[in-house]
Order: sequence, then C-alpha cells, then structure tokens
Amino acid sequence: MSLSVHPVEGLPEIREGDDLAAMIAAAAALLDGDVVVVTQKAVSKAEGRVVPDGDGRDSWVRRETRRVVGRRGTLVIAETRHGFVCANAGVDLSNVAPGFVSLLPEDPDASAERIRHGVRERTGREVGVVISDTFGRPWRRGVTEVALGTAGMGALLDLRGTPDRQGRILESTVVAVADEVSAAAGLVMGKAQGIPAAVVRGLRLAGATGAGRDLIRPAAEDLFRYAPGTAITSRRTIRTFGQGPVPRQALVEAAASSLTAPVPHGSRHDRPPWLWAFLEPGTARGALLASMGRAWERDLRTDGTPEAEIARRRERSDRVLADAPVLAVPALSLDGADPYPDPRRREAERDMFVLATGAAVQNLMLSLHAQGLGSAWISSTLFCREETAGALGLAPSWLPMGAVAIGPLPEDGPPERPAVDPGPAITWA
Repeated sequence: MSLSVHPVEGLPEIREGDDLAAMIAAAAALLDGDVVVVTQKAVSKAEGRVVPDGDGRDSWVRRETRRVVGRRGTLVIAETRHGFVCANAGVDLSNVAPGFVSLLPEDPDASAERIRHGVRERTGREVGVVISDTFGRPWRRGVTEVALGTAGMGALLDLRGTPDRQGRILESTVVAVADEVSAAAGLVMGKAQGIPAAVVRGLRLAGATGAGRDLIRPAAEDLFRYAPGTAITSRRTIRTFGQGPVPRQALVEAAASSLTAPVPHGSRHDRPPWLWAFLEPGTARGALLASMGRAWERDLRTDGTPEAEIARRRERSDRVLADAPVLAVPALSLDGADPYPDPRRREAERDMFVLATGAAVQNLMLSLHAQGLGSAWISSTLFCREETAGALGLAPSWLPMGAVAIGPLPEDGPPERPAVDPGPAITWA
C-alpha cells in the first residue's frame, strides 16, 4: 500500500455557519476512497463552538471537565464529557480571536458524518472523514494529531488472532488507524499554515471497524486513570453504587496496597497486624448483618434511643451494607503489641496499631478509587465487635475495625470534591 497526503489549500478563515463540506468539495479534487482529515478547530468554528471567554479560560475548563486526571500549576489534564483525556478539557486559545476560546465539537462522529454526507452530495465521491485534534501523550514528549471523530472509515484495525511474519498469533494488537491517518495529515496542515484540511489517498483498510468514540479506552481497562495526587484528593465516599460486579483481582490489588501502610515498630510487613474479610452477597453477609442489627438495637435501647430513631439508623446502615456488591471488614490483632509494664506505654502501643489499621483502610480505598471503583467506610462493626467476629468466624484476638462498602461508581461518576482550604488544619511551630 502506498499513501500520499495532500493539503487542502485556499480555504478562507472558517466562520460560524460555514458549510465545510461545500468548501472542501470546491477546493479539493477528491477520488473515491480518499480520507478527508479536518481539524477540530475548523469544525468548532463552523459549528459555533468558539465562545467568548467570559470569566476566563479556567471557567470554561471547569464547565467542559467531567473528571480531573491530574494538575500541575495552571495545566489541567481532564476528561471531557466525550471521554477524551486532554489538556484543559480541550479548551483552546490558539487560532481564535482575542477574548474567545475554542471548545471541542459536541459530537465529533456526527460532525464527521455531516461533512461526509455533504461531500458525497456535491461530488458523488465516497470518502472517509476524520476530525483531528492535537493531543499530548503521557509517556512521550511532544504533541501529535489524533482522531476525535470518524465517518466512512473504521477507526480501529483489530489484528488479534492473526499471525505475524514468524507465524506467532497476535494477542493484543489493535491498531488505531484513524489516529495514524490524523498524524499523517498533520504533517501537511501544521499549526500556523492556515490549512485546516488534508486528503490522505491510497488508504486500504479492509477489516477496520468502529468510530471515533471507540478509540476511547473504557474505564475498566484504564490503568492510569488518575495522577497520584489527584487520586488522593478526588476520592469521595460513595454510598449508592452502579451496576456490575467487582473483580476479585481489584480487591486483591487493593488489599496489597493496604499492606504498604506503615506498621508499628516490631511488626513485619509480611505479617501485618490486620486482615481483610471480603464478603460478597450470600449467607455470610446475611448472618453478619442480622447479628450486627440485633446488637445495634440492643445497645441503642439500653441508651434510651427512641424506636423511630433506631429504625432510621438501622435502615440507613443496612441500605449501604446490604446493597454494596462487596463488603470488606478490616480486623486488627494486638497479639504483636509489646506488653509494656507501664500502662501508658501499652496504651500508646495500642494507638499505634489502630493508626496503622486506619492507614491500611485509607490505602485500600485509594487503590479502589484508582481502579475506578467506589467505596464508603462504615463504622458499624466497631460497636458490635464480638458479634461481627462471631459471624465471620474470626479468632477472639481479631478486632473488627468498621467496614468498607465497595462497588462500581454510579453512572454519573463521583461528585466533584469542593475546593479544600488546608489552612485551619495547619499550624507552624
């Protein structure tokens, strides 16, 4: 296969309402099978997605952001509502008039299809269309063109199950051909030449499938979903979970993360003072909740709590603990604590073990968050340790330390965390 790439020259400055298909059809001598690559900026201008900056670019970045992936200084790497992960949620100042910003097209695949349909109406040619944009890459320096939307050509070429030159069967190779076409076109369009479109000729992609939206990696496959700092600050307590199972491997990885918490002196990381009991729906969880419920009600009545309040608390706790796809109960053993003669030192030693368990719980929840799962720490088992240990079959030396409800995030994702002012929590000495 031999390719040639041709800039579409002579196009005027694109303005809102311009018919890009008509302009490209008039400026380029197209052939059947050509792929027309059009820059996102040209599409955004034609579709009215260049807007006054109003309160500044940052306000538009916040509006266009669905999830912050990472921050450094004024740079924000964010996921847009389309699912693209890019700098500043695609909000751009380049090649637009002062006082305005460019936003990504509402639906790049639909934009590509409109241009394709318009070109066919005017020329009779069957062409593919790619909407391209310039993205950075997390592991490499520099930017390159990628495909936001496609029409008339497959975005992905799945080579899994086919042999390589040595006859080995490929197991994971899926080629992002739409991105490769975008990068090739970018070589003749440039950033300052004022050429918003190019034609890639000679492409033969038998078997390529999918649209631009299919280039977005699903959250379940994303191993780099958050920058480390953002993973910490963006985690929220989730009490209502989405649909689907929790992979056991995710729980194993989260438990492994919990073991990196600092352990009290004298303890060993290969024998930490805590364990995790993971409960999926079934008889063990049912027995646990029933035992806990009886203990709560007994203690609340002893405290004189009104029956209506008992019912309200029971319903609230039961709903989270019973509905979560997985319940994780951390338990602490003080067997490794140093039996100091001084009761004050024994108490301090116990505090160190409790703090270590809290760090393990936090590590587990952060790991779950980084893997795209939600969690909520519930204190209930602290108030009925004996009943919890009995329901889980734990030895008397293990002290249950609350519970973590775990499940998929709700469809609309976790709520955005409000800005935190650390000032009141800091003192300088």
